Amino acid sequence: MAKEDPSLRGDEAETGASAKIARGPGRRLHGAIAHKLGTAILSGQYAPGDVLSGEVAFAEELEVSRSAYREAIQVLTAKGLVESRPKAGTRVLPRTRWNLLDPEVLAWAFAGEPDIQFVRDLFELRAIVEPAAARLAAQRRDKEDLRLMKEALAAMRRHTLATELGRAADRDFHNAILNATRNDALQVLSASIGAAVNWTTQYKQRARALPRNPIPDHVRVYDAIAAGDPAAASEAMGALVDLALEDTASAMER
Repeated sequence: MAKEDPSLRGDEAETGASAKIARGPGRRLHGAIAHKLGTAILSGQYAPGDVLSGEVAFAEELEVSRSAYREAIQVLTAKGLVESRPKAGTRVLPRTRWNLLDPEVLAWAFAGEPDIQFVRDLFELRAIVEPAAARLAAQRRDKEDLRLMKEALAAMRRHTLATELGRAADRDFHNAILNATRNDALQVLSASIGAAVNWTTQYKQRARALPRNPIPDHVRVYDAIAAGDPAAASEAMGALVDLALEDTASAMER
């Protein structure tokens, strides 16, 4: 049976107004609906197997067009969260079908209180991928790669990871390492790894400042890559991810 999700009532729900999504251009409107539904699914308000409200009922409840709702469902379908069938309606798919590495899905997962096991899963992925990427980057990087890494480090120092600009520089640093591998398959992961880095960093700071300064950990990775030392680069990156997980685990315990 479909569940009513109070978070799907849009911005005006926060002020006690009637259920609807804030007005905007068509693309923004269906994106807002997709965000509301995606966040509800990722937070567990809709469980796998649940059927979403029908197109007509949902559109009337939120006072949006049926076409905007359909476009939002297409977004969720493309990301593996739901499937729509004639007469059966739109049903939430099993979690194993969700494209959890899609940057937008990651944003939805962290829009509320993220699932702790999922956060750990992300760090396990990073612990597998990033040390190997750093090893390859130490072997294959060129002057341009090093310049991008160095600029990202400088921006991280200047803005700190407590700011969006600092976190963007952090993403740039990790992306530069993946690009320096010259491995197309790894480069495809750059958006996902970057999003994971960004959201876990924000999560760690949600109630207090970072427990320590992680920038020196990044500097050690850069120094090893710049020195062309694959073993040291892999070790430094592994330590960076492990320490980031420790910081995040501390945030989870609060």
